[in-house]
Amino acid sequence: MARVVKKVEEANCITHSGTMHADEVFATAFLDMHLGERNVFRTNLVPDNINPNTLVYDVGRGKYDHHQPEAVKRDNGITYCAFGLLWQEFGRDFLKKQDIEYVEDVFLGIDKDLVEYIDADDNGFFPKIEAKYNVKTLPGIIKIFNPSYLADEDESTQFEKAVKLARSILEEEILYINGKVYAEKQINELLGDLTENDKFIILNTYLPYEETILNSDKTSNLLFIAFPSNRGGYAIKTLPKSTEDKTARLDFPEEWAGLEGKDLQEVSGIKGLTFCHTGRFIVSCKDLDTVYEVFDKIIK
Repeated sequence: MARVVKKVEEANCITHSGTMHADEVFATAFLDMHLGERNVFRTNLVPDNINPNTLVYDVGRGKYDHHQPEAVKRDNGITYCAFGLLWQEFGRDFLKKQDIEYVEDVFLGIDKDLVEYIDADDNGFFPKIEAKYNVKTLPGIIKIFNPSYLADEDESTQFEKAVKLARSILEEEILYINGKVYAEKQINELLGDLTENDKFIILNTYLPYEETILNSDKTSNLLFIAFPSNRGGYAIKTLPKSTEDKTARLDFPEEWAGLEGKDLQEVSGIKGLTFCHTGRFIVSCKDLDTVYEVFDKIIK
């Protein structure tokens, strides 16, 4: 695990000292995962005589420092921060070492889902969030690891704690995006057999499906999706109109709302139907035959 050292001679990484941000914290966590344990020297004045193999980032106006006029920008105008620059340089090689099957897809997925966000925040592209409460962002969470007023906290220890958290998040992000990419491939294979008359899809196992289905130009007529439930039997969910508009394309009947067991079976006339959410966006079925009964009744 990354640790802060007090002598530059002991370091294989150098970043800035003082207030820590998500940028250099996640950059350190990533390098720690990719290159092995990092010895980090934190300073605002990089010495001239450092080992040429020492990685310097977010300070020193070198290759991985975005605080200079010639800083590299993304196509959307957001400047790459240190984390983004290091991810661009080493991300693909890192994923190859993790035996990721779809390296490019996962690389781009992580970049879009996490890295670009940290780039944007660190460069002052703050999202407008309308809420009546404080929304704690990821950079905001990292910020609270800075030594607190009136608390007896060591700056180096706090940095190491923040890096440890960032590493855990990165590890989970890789698993999440890898699973998402793999699911997208499988869902797209199913969509290849879809016709404009099809109103539902039945999955053999649960897959994260919504984003892929809603972004496809083949699925505008789909109303429902069914899949095996982790509680046994099958679940059927309505599909929303779009990724922005979560209104169901077709709700389950109003008279089913909130019912379960015998009450629901009597109202619906379907023996294997066991539960309907009050929001009418999901029902539970005893088995696959019941799923087809529901579709036959609702769609017709």
